[in-house]
Amino acid sequence: MKALLPLALLLAGCSAPARDGAGGGIVSTNPCADAILIELVDPARITAISQYSHNPAASSIAADVARRFPATAGTAEEVIALHPSLVLTSSFTPIATRVAYERAGLKILVMDSPITIAASKAQIDLVAAAVDARAKGRALNARIDAAAQAAVPKDGKRPAALLFIAGDLVNGSGTLLDELLTHAGFRDAAADYGLASTGSLPIETIIARPPRVIMTPDATARTAALRRRVLARTGANTTEVAFPRNLVNCGGPTIIPALAELAKIRRSLS
Repeated sequence: MKALLPLALLLAGCSAPARDGAGGGIVSTNPCADAILIELVDPARITAISQYSHNPAASSIAADVARRFPATAGTAEEVIALHPSLVLTSSFTPIATRVAYERAGLKILVMDSPITIAASKAQIDLVAAAVDARAKGRALNARIDAAAQAAVPKDGKRPAALLFIAGDLVNGSGTLLDELLTHAGFRDAAADYGLASTGSLPIETIIARPPRVIMTPDATARTAALRRRVLARTGANTTEVAFPRNLVNCGGPTIIPALAELAKIRRSLS
């Protein structure tokens, strides 16, 4: 298990103190932070969430839930104008934007992308502490632990699995999804094809060594349909199943339904 990626709580210290003014709520520009935040705090405390959470292809939040909150593109001007008491942002946010937040006196929490269940739980603890919701953070992590325990198979077998994220892009090693696959009783087959990390995998490579199961977010997509036809013609013992796109975007509370779905797929192969 890889070490937890550093998570930094950055406090402004070079200008005026954080303003409550007309705002004072919490703003998130990080779609994965959105999902955690919605679990931990009263909706009235959330001033805005990331624009990505309003996009079903990029969100791990149900569309009807995401639409309850205003969305922000995360630009410095837009966020500063909201006068938030806390900004949850991403390590991918440009440094210049983060510096602008700081200079405006905003308190910010910069979050990386966890690549293990443990790292994701630590991130939940970090957010829970920042929003004064430690008890809810512990409760969420307890639900993750219960989901992880329930997902462990009893037969000890590890069927080879490929989990496609989109098109011919397949999940590889060193990711949270890789750990979830392993935890639910699969062997991530990406390494069988020379993939050291997430990357593209053409059909020609797969048919030379078909996995036991292929998980895909859109079975009707052209690439998936072609792959299915080719594998059928070779007589491969490969089962193709749907794995919802919204379960591959984030960790946090998304781990719970992701493990449940993987466990269901694993049981269907027995």
